[in-house]
Amino acid sequence: MLQIAVTGKPNVGKSSFFNSATASEVEVAGYPFTTIDANKAIAHVNTICPCKELKVECNPRNSQCIDGNRLIPIELIDVAGLVPGAHEGRGLGNKFLDDMRQAKVLIHVIDASGSTDEEGRPVEAGSHNPLEDIEFLETEMSMWMYNILERNWVRLVRKAKSERLDMSKVLHEQLSGTGILLEDILEAKRQMNSDYSEWEKEDLVDFLRILLRIAKPTIIVANKADLPTAKENIEKLKEMYPYVIPCSAESELALVNANKSGLINYKSGEDNFTILRDEKLNKNQKNALNYIKENILEEYGGTGIQEALNEAIFNLLNMIVVYPVEDEHKFCDQKGNILPDAILIPKGSHPRDLAFIIHTDIGDRFLHAVNARTNMRVASDYELENGDIISIITK
Repeated sequence: MLQIAVTGKPNVGKSSFFNSATASEVEVAGYPFTTIDANKAIAHVNTICPCKELKVECNPRNSQCIDGNRLIPIELIDVAGLVPGAHEGRGLGNKFLDDMRQAKVLIHVIDASGSTDEEGRPVEAGSHNPLEDIEFLETEMSMWMYNILERNWVRLVRKAKSERLDMSKVLHEQLSGTGILLEDILEAKRQMNSDYSEWEKEDLVDFLRILLRIAKPTIIVANKADLPTAKENIEKLKEMYPYVIPCSAESELALVNANKSGLINYKSGEDNFTILRDEKLNKNQKNALNYIKENILEEYGGTGIQEALNEAIFNLLNMIVVYPVEDEHKFCDQKGNILPDAILIPKGSHPRDLAFIIHTDIGDRFLHAVNARTNMRVASDYELENGDIISIITK
């Protein structure tokens, strides 16, 4: 299952983001290190299920379908708050940085209102520049990896030269516990446009910054977007970074809880809600819902929670959703379950790749594939498209 790490300094709404995204019960408090261990729970990305288009009733096994909206599970890791100096072991730094190595993509929750300082302590709204928090996270992670390499750097370069080893492969071996791929290292090296043997400390740190942007792409969740001091900061963030999602984790949590209580009808990711039991709402609850509607849903088109998850999986990781079936005529598996599984797979994948994701034995016995929508055999080099329904034919 794909893993996303939710990270950031203390007291920015990180655990509220995690709670609302996963509907779990992680402790929330306004002081550093509330989250002592990395919490893991299931969240979902959503996409349009083909069931409505095909006019069939689906029977999901690995996911859910709610009114034609397919919810596909992913794993969120709630990494405890980082503080400056984490790579040197300050706070609980090394443990938290180590937790992040499991993830394919990072969601960096920041306080867009500027009402918490670099340590996560409350300050006057607008007095802290949230742009500094993004730089701080990049620095901590880069220096964490630098500490892994620095001790043996000269020896590694010398060894690679004398034994005519590929230095990129040597680096990959050294970073094997970080989840970084060899192709990520090769791309970062290409962007550096200089030889490893020429690098000083600053060059190595620059290389690691580039490598992390490639290997651990990051979405910036600009939380507390409803506060007056947030809007200008969000505009500045969007000018500097490609993936910035305005967000109010507390608003999402309030809406999710009200929906669970049967007071409103609300689906995560939507820009509106319907009040079901007006007589059950007190004055404060009505005011809170009205505030959320005006300052978050109407202003930004949603609370940002679902948008951040979808953006992370479908855009940063460039994944698509494919539906494998065994009977291409009835769109079902051998037990008759219609559209049983929704598989996340990298864009550009081929049917054989899908076969191996389903099961290595199916991949080994792969013959060809059939597009269930057209009942036509597809070529071996056919690039799967989002929403494809594919039947794998085996030996």
